[in-house]
Amino acid sequence: MTKIVELIIDENSEENKDGVFAISLVESPAMESDFIALSKEDKKVEVQFATQDKEKQLLTGAVLIPNKQILRIDKETGADYYVYFSKDTIRQASELFMMNNYQSNHTIHHKSELKHLTVVESWIKDNPIDKSVKYGFEKLPEGTWFVSVKVNDKSVWDDYVKTGKVKGFSIEGYFTDKMELSEDEKTLNKIKEIIRKG
Repeated sequence: MTKIVELIIDENSEENKDGVFAISLVESPAMESDFIALSKEDKKVEVQFATQDKEKQLLTGAVLIPNKQILRIDKETGADYYVYFSKDTIRQASELFMMNNYQSNHTIHHKSELKHLTVVESWIKDNPIDKSVKYGFEKLPEGTWFVSVKVNDKSVWDDYVKTGKVKGFSIEGYFTDKMELSEDEKTLNKIKEIIRKG
């Protein structure tokens, strides 16, 4: 049986570093949700998204989708397993991302740092008629974290976005395995109990 692990943000983590610290542009997003690219060059998009500012090069899409199982491979054992994020963890991650001023932290394929990209909008879908619907994301559930990223680098836009070399967002961050945290909490509680009885 394949293991399924919930990832959470541990507020007691060392240096409080849990959460998303960068958003990467990738060809195959783990969320299996491509972003939409809005630009003045794309006439089809201009018609479909008439209310958008056509002069801006914007990428809009899902960053995290609640309860979506994402396949991972353990580098040490080679065993595969799935991870997922709850609505609460996603909301917490989106808030920490903004509070920590990570809006300009971006990479390409999780390798090279990208300059001149900034998250200009971030929101959590909170009802079925959320504005994400107008972008074509009506099937994504409530609790999904969306962003719009302004691409102020023409070479990134031309070489990666327009060519289709990148199609979606992928996160970079630190999260805690809820099961591991539970085991640690159990051990801590046992120690506290021993000390109390001591």
